[in-house]
Amino acid sequence: MPEFFFSESRARLRIWLTLVYTLFIVYASLSPFTGWRDQGLHFTEVIRQPLLLTYTAFDVILNLLAYLPLGLLLGLALRVRLGALPSLLGACALGIVLSAGMEFLQMYLPMRTSSNLDVLTNASGTLAGALLALSITRWTRWYDRLTRWRDHTFLHGTKMDFGLALLALWMFGQINPSLPMLGNVFISEVARQPFAAVASAPFNGWESAAVLLNLLMLGTLLLTLLRNPATVINALLLVLTSVALVKFITAAVLLKSSAMLLWVNSEAMLGILLGSVLLLAIRGLPHSRIILLGVVQTLGYIVIAHFVLDSHTPAAAMSIYHWHYGHLLNYNGLAQTITLVFPALLLLHLWRVRNV
Repeated sequence: MPEFFFSESRARLRIWLTLVYTLFIVYASLSPFTGWRDQGLHFTEVIRQPLLLTYTAFDVILNLLAYLPLGLLLGLALRVRLGALPSLLGACALGIVLSAGMEFLQMYLPMRTSSNLDVLTNASGTLAGALLALSITRWTRWYDRLTRWRDHTFLHGTKMDFGLALLALWMFGQINPSLPMLGNVFISEVARQPFAAVASAPFNGWESAAVLLNLLMLGTLLLTLLRNPATVINALLLVLTSVALVKFITAAVLLKSSAMLLWVNSEAMLGILLGSVLLLAIRGLPHSRIILLGVVQTLGYIVIAHFVLDSHTPAAAMSIYHWHYGHLLNYNGLAQTITLVFPALLLLHLWRVRNV
């Protein structure tokens, strides 16, 4: 196997992504993190209960899909130091430990239900992902091309790997179909009552400002990662197109037909247009100026998002979904949490790369 696949420099990004995805699972499993109390349950009873007692086909599919990326990332990360079989067994063991830990903690949350079937399906998803990781390590030609593309496109180093993980985090938070592109949770009365005769909401310039600053934050992040800053618009278009495609597919699956294009609004489109023009203007500035502007943009976004806009709670978006599983509330809450923590993590990244 080529050395590049197992080198330490190639492993950093996988480790960052594994840690981030593990936090996603913890959030989704334990949200809303309130009401902790002993309900008189014992974990051995949960493990020994009939498997089909809490069974739904939706839960099984969701648990399989949720832990498959974890198994993939764990398998790729462990493969750097371990052989094929130990990395497979290690990934499965870590996935089972995480799943069992989440089910154990859920016994103390009245709003959640512990299930042995969840542990089984989560373990199966981890195994599938770990097996996929072993297969990927044999796709040397494909991986070589991907590696060459990354080397040609992005800068190297631990700081840049953190930035790439931050980019993946931003993209994950944006695919929620109830959020406007690059915006916060803007749920209007029309969305809450799609068939009611409600007057059109006036144009909100602050929402456009939030979208504009969000796009500039993303553009600044890309400028710190790309080898050639002149290609930032192409990279931005690729990222936004990928997000929009996944967003549309997710909307088609999850949202009511009346809310399919809720995330496309005039505020978002104006913000994207103005942000792209401004990004074109600043891409040729010196690195120090770009970092300074990035800090100012991020602080401005934090002020608008927290002190100007009336961001609704994740539950405000539930009425536009045609599915009513409790997982959707966690999904919305996770997306909103990402929009809250991303600016802080971006400020950390900008501080780390200020002298690069």
